[in-house]
Amino acid sequence: MSSNWTTFRELLLPGHQRRRGVEAELRRAIRDGRLVPGTRLPSSRDLAAQLGVARGTVTSAYTQLVAEGYLTSRRGSGTTVASLGPAGVSGVPEPPRRWRYNLRPGLPALGAFPRADWVSAHRAALAELPDDDLAYPDPAGFLGLRKEIVDYLARVRAVVAKDAVITNGSADGLQLTARLLDGKIAIEDPSHVGGESLLRAHGLTPVPIPVDDKGIRVDLLSETDCRAVMVTSAHQFPLGVVLHPERRRALVEWARERNGLIIEDDYDAEHRYDRPALGALQALAPDHVVYQGTTSKVLAPALRLGWLVVPERLRDDIVQRKQYNDMGTATIPQAAFAHLLRTGGYDRHLRRTRALYRKRRDALLEAVSEHLPGWQAVGVAAGLHVVLRMPDGTDDLALKSKLEERGVHVWALAQYTRTPMWPGLVVGYASLSPDRLHEAVKEIADAVQARFQHYCP
Repeated sequence: MSSNWTTFRELLLPGHQRRRGVEAELRRAIRDGRLVPGTRLPSSRDLAAQLGVARGTVTSAYTQLVAEGYLTSRRGSGTTVASLGPAGVSGVPEPPRRWRYNLRPGLPALGAFPRADWVSAHRAALAELPDDDLAYPDPAGFLGLRKEIVDYLARVRAVVAKDAVITNGSADGLQLTARLLDGKIAIEDPSHVGGESLLRAHGLTPVPIPVDDKGIRVDLLSETDCRAVMVTSAHQFPLGVVLHPERRRALVEWARERNGLIIEDDYDAEHRYDRPALGALQALAPDHVVYQGTTSKVLAPALRLGWLVVPERLRDDIVQRKQYNDMGTATIPQAAFAHLLRTGGYDRHLRRTRALYRKRRDALLEAVSEHLPGWQAVGVAAGLHVVLRMPDGTDDLALKSKLEERGVHVWALAQYTRTPMWPGLVVGYASLSPDRLHEAVKEIADAVQARFQHYCP
């Protein structure tokens, strides 16, 4: 379908009194990256009217810049900035690499996003939304969504809350909380490197505390002078263990004794297959736990929707910092999400994806059993990833590099650890079909056979 080139398009172009001025300013704007490749320029008639010059002046400038390679011009398609100008001029970054097999942990099945339901929720939300709600948002979040989130969390996670704060994803929630803290903060080891980096960026000093098969070592935490800790108690990232009931109680007691703060990152607790649901740690100590969640693992990271449930004494500070930071999260997506929760669309989608992910997890485990029989799958009962424990002495970082050469995107366990532990690959399985997962595991096995033959069983 051809574009409508009669549409008026504005272009700010100083220093344009004569043809040479128009030509020079256009050339400079392209070289400086202000006009990026692919940008459609106004028609010669429109630009001449905007600049107050003769149409022939603009036509001559366009013709010269086309000849020099800065612009392209096609009949019926208008004039655009060339994708590559002289001397390697290019203002657009390269697109992200497209992997043959993307096994990145934490990525849901993007193709399963409920597009039709989301469009319907948007339409319904807009039809119901009062005009006043189209003004600047409440920094705490759209009230309709806050109510739905509180009800949802009470129902499925046993969270004790009167209200919530809506954020632009969990990273936004973590940085809001981090700004209330100072000094040291304990973190699980291993744990997500992004969270640690964010804490450091806000002036905090992360102190790694080892994780074993019962979760974070609370006894070692008690030996530190930290007054804050961040945990993934329902599904430890990346090992997948659940914080043992005795340690849950010990952690809460630690927080009460020190008047400390627990940041509970409940990033993917909805995804479980072979174990019953587990209530949030927050329910044991609402006055000492900041609970954070997100839609990123159930719907899609692109939505940038998350939430915080915070102790009452911290709420005003959190909301004020949210207002200073970005004046609140966009209202319309919040209203659409509230509609999806209220009408049961979110629960239905979760039910569908649980079944989908169980099949994909089972396919991954079957492929590992067939092609990598000496490897052990860890943390298989829930989540969107497993850790494949490799034979002792194997270099997981070297294998990761080799796999990247083959187009396989996967993380080494060593990338998440601060102290040495056994080698492994952290493998996300939610975004690939069972057949593709079999192919990916076969590719991993081939890479091991090619480079690490002496480690093969």
